[in-house]
Amino acid sequence: MSELRYGFVVPGGEANEIVTMAREAEEAGWDGVFIPDCISIETAEYPASPWFDPWVLLSAMATLTTRVRLGTMLTAVSRRRPWKLARETMTLDHLSGGRLILPVGLGALDDVGFGKVGEPTDRKTRAELLDEGLDILTGLWSGKPFSYQGKHHTLDEMTFLPPPIQTPRIPIWVAAAWPREKSLARVLRYDGLLPDKIGADGARDNVTPDDLRAMKLYIEERRTAATPFDIVYEGRTPGDDPARAAEIVRPYAEAGTTWWMEAMWEAPNTPDNVRARIQQGPPHIA
Repeated sequence: MSELRYGFVVPGGEANEIVTMAREAEEAGWDGVFIPDCISIETAEYPASPWFDPWVLLSAMATLTTRVRLGTMLTAVSRRRPWKLARETMTLDHLSGGRLILPVGLGALDDVGFGKVGEPTDRKTRAELLDEGLDILTGLWSGKPFSYQGKHHTLDEMTFLPPPIQTPRIPIWVAAAWPREKSLARVLRYDGLLPDKIGADGARDNVTPDDLRAMKLYIEERRTAATPFDIVYEGRTPGDDPARAAEIVRPYAEAGTTWWMEAMWEAPNTPDNVRARIQQGPPHIA
């Protein structure tokens, strides 16, 4: 069983509250703090509510912490100019002393920062933009002369300096759906898996420990890079019942998960409830 680290996804709150929670998470023994990257979520379940820019918040978090890894959960690269994202992430990696992780994916379309502002919403185009964006990010992060010619993006040769602190790059975790091979092929090129599952009817389904084992085996048989690779699972545990929390986490750890991501997306998730769960600490397994 791999060593398990514990991240906390702060679902929202006021800007100063979110930043303070990062420091509290570090003090409570969490290994990472992650925040949403969205423009505006508007659904029947989530009416329009306050959201803040992730890079500004993460920069503030970096100045208040010294140990925890920091990142988004997750960034839709398709709607960001990749050269601007390269500069933002490189800067944050320096500001944090090399603690940034970049989780990426296609993005959720209930964020109206896609359709209501003219961003592509079809899966195929967003996937193409994601692949091109990741190529450009890693090329610019190299600190070497780099040019690019793609379907959607073109760069004349340029050199971005300085490169990030982390080598060979800032770790990139990629969302992928089991058992879709195109989605999983993207994961093989990078540094971590954010697992999802698509059922026979095309609908999303719960990822089981057996699914994780199958995905882990698929990756191990095909990935050629020797760099570390993470498998990240998102769930929720009761902070006031350590035995039950460990019971929930253990099957996923045994299946190969390297990061347990505590996520309080559903109610009750008021700032007070989120802060209380942070302070209870990670769901350690024996």
